Amino acid sequence: MRRLTSRALALALTVLGVLPLTAQSYQVARVTTPLGEIRFLLDNRTPQHKAAFMRFAAAGYFDTLTFNRVIPHFVAQGGCPDVPEGFAKYPNLLQPEFHDSLRHRYGAVGAGHDGNAQSIDPGCQFYIVVNQDGLKRLDGKFTVFGQVFQGMDVAERIVHLPRDTTDQPHRPMTLKVEVITMTADELRRAGVKLP
Repeated sequence: MRRLTSRALALALTVLGVLPLTAQSYQVARVTTPLGEIRFLLDNRTPQHKAAFMRFAAAGYFDTLTFNRVIPHFVAQGGCPDVPEGFAKYPNLLQPEFHDSLRHRYGAVGAGHDGNAQSIDPGCQFYIVVNQDGLKRLDGKFTVFGQVFQGMDVAERIVHLPRDTTDQPHRPMTLKVEVITMTADELRRAGVKLP
């Protein structure tokens, strides 16, 4: 007699009506660097930023870039590089998506921009807060669209790399970014508190 795999068993139970047809699932960014992997939950309350990040990841956009700005007790920033002229001519600018419950606490993932007064950003630049006390001064100025739940030790190692006067690491910290799906149960087992 053949043994059923857990996936086959779940499918059989679903067909029999014992399990629901679909379990609630969430999109998670998996960022692979030379120093290890970072995972963060993409927040449904910021649909523009979530969708833009997922588009860039699916296109492999981030995979040619690096963490280009690393500052201990501040942020590890990656994605599109800062440009002297800012992002005003960028074709897909995003309006801010601020929420009182999405704050710049330790491990928050935010969208970088060029400091414009409207807090509009290109969606292709992201940063991870590595200040244990958070960065309240950024709340209401930059959109937080995710939260790291695995790999903050990697982010901490990245921001402590030797860097130049522009805060770029001497050793390139390349990115490979994928968006994967995890169930609520998988996230809870990973220590994520879901609503």
